[in-house]
Parts: sequence; structure tokens; C-alpha cells
Amino acid sequence: MDPVSRPGEGEPLERADRTILVKGLTPELDLLEYDVGPDYEGPGPHYHERHADSFYVLEGELEFRLGDETVRAPAGTSVVVPPGVVHAFTNARPDRARFLNVHAPESDFVEFLRAVMRGDDIDPVDYDIHNV
Repeated sequence: MDPVSRPGEGEPLERADRTILVKGLTPELDLLEYDVGPDYEGPGPHYHERHADSFYVLEGELEFRLGDETVRAPAGTSVVVPPGVVHAFTNARPDRARFLNVHAPESDFVEFLRAVMRGDDIDPVDYDIHNV
């Protein structure tokens, strides 16, 4: 993947409730740009054993569950979730939200997203995603 990704560039992964652009991909990390609608519920509670999951809200507002805590994250907020911490997130507002998401190390997360978008029958644990 090219080390430079300009506005609007990246590998698109799309579903009705979200558009994801893969902006960067190396074994050390992935960089994803999400654009989600008001109906975006996000993933349910889960954790990762091998990678950190980081977020930076560009527009709108997300709501995060971090362990037993709920955190509202308006634009300009960053959230870093270490391995082993149960978390979930959703669009908290009636309008669109945009955010960056980074997984470090990458742990095949982009391949997980590709498989989900294709409708493949997969086991999330194979991609370091442990649902709670």
C-alpha cells in the first residue's frame, strides 16, 4: 500500500451503515477512516488480546463503553483501548460521524473487515476479536 493516502483515497469497504477507507496498512498497524450514519450501532462489547484499538473522532460524536464506564466522545476526542479491555462504540447522535481507527499491531483486522463485507462465514477469534 502507498505510504501516502490523500483525501478520498484508500481501499473502500462499504455497507449500508458505514463506509471505511483503509488509509494505511502495515504489519505494525492499520489506519482506517470511518464515515457512519446515525443508525450505526458499531460492534458489541469485545476485546483484543494482541492489539490496541485507538480512535480519533473527526466529526460528530461517538459513545464508547470502556469496561463498565460509558464515555461520550465529541470531535477532537481520542480514545486508546489497550489489549484485554472490553469495549464497544456507537454513533451517539442523529447525524453522521467520522473517525479514525488504528489497530497496532495490525493483527489481520483489515482482512477481517474484508471478509465481513464479502459476507464470509468467519470466526472473529481468528482475527483477535473476542466478543463478550
